[in-house]
Amino acid sequence: MIAWEVTRNCNLNCVHCRASAGKASHPEELSVEECFQLIDDIVSFSAPVIILTGGEPLLREDIFDIAEYGNRRGLRMVMAVNGTLVTPEKARQMKRVGIRRISVSIDGATPESHDNFRRVKGAFSGALSGIEDIKNAGIEFQINTTITRKNMHELPDIHALVVKLGAVAHHIFVLVPTGRGKDLDEEHNLSSEEYEKVLYWFCEQEDKTSLQLKATCAPQYYQIRKESFGKSGNGMADSSSEFSSTTRGCLGGVGFCFISNTGKVSPCGYLELDCGNVREKSLKGIWANAQVFRDLRDFKRYEGKCGICKFVKICGGCRARAYHSTGNYLAEDPYCNYQPRKRK
Repeated sequence: MIAWEVTRNCNLNCVHCRASAGKASHPEELSVEECFQLIDDIVSFSAPVIILTGGEPLLREDIFDIAEYGNRRGLRMVMAVNGTLVTPEKARQMKRVGIRRISVSIDGATPESHDNFRRVKGAFSGALSGIEDIKNAGIEFQINTTITRKNMHELPDIHALVVKLGAVAHHIFVLVPTGRGKDLDEEHNLSSEEYEKVLYWFCEQEDKTSLQLKATCAPQYYQIRKESFGKSGNGMADSSSEFSSTTRGCLGGVGFCFISNTGKVSPCGYLELDCGNVREKSLKGIWANAQVFRDLRDFKRYEGKCGICKFVKICGGCRARAYHSTGNYLAEDPYCNYQPRKRK
């Protein structure tokens, strides 16, 4: 998968925003011609799912041209939006240009809690209205939820809302301290015990739903599934979808990369280490040769608990949290409570 931040322009002001997105496009944002060239580069060596994200991708005027071009070149194009800018016409355009799935973020079970998180009044009602337009256009959608101490108690109600809305998947994201998220205090940041409690609860839902479930920035989910529930596979109730395939916890640099609005390539959006720029090098070359990517794929280089853990191949620890905690992306994940024994 490739997450492509097509813009950092956004109409919301979310407390946790990885991109610290603002109210204007970056002057050095990739042009539409450069976007087409990047798509050509991608299809020259791979056929990943492309997640068009931001900021808010619908604020980019040529977003449908980019999506349509990627679809014509055979890529599976999906889009991550906040829902508030979706209209019946835009939903129909998404369908027309070949958007295969749309993710909409819901971070509270009530208008008050969601709007407080997004820091714009009406964000909750706007998201629900956008979802209705997406459904009416015949596009499948998933709900993404960022979990903090502020909303963890709402997770069961949010999950029930996801089911009621008719989503095909529910993906939870555990807060990583980047962007505006670095400024959040202990009122928002989960303790390692709270984090583990959330993952256990989410894993228990696998036997209660037909939704595809995925925990992102929470690689210990896969260790918990295996160790405590005896489950293997990809951690989702329904693996038949083309978008449900996942092989391990932290995919950064292994099966996933992030491309910024100015062309910088990183292992993921929360670990924005500069591995090269698509304006200067081919993505194929960056993906194959960047030292950070090569390090992340060599599990023998991992340090601390992660370096000796038998679950390193299915979990791997969150490389972004390790980096932001220690300055070393190969260090152990500070959120992990598991105590491994040295691998033989």
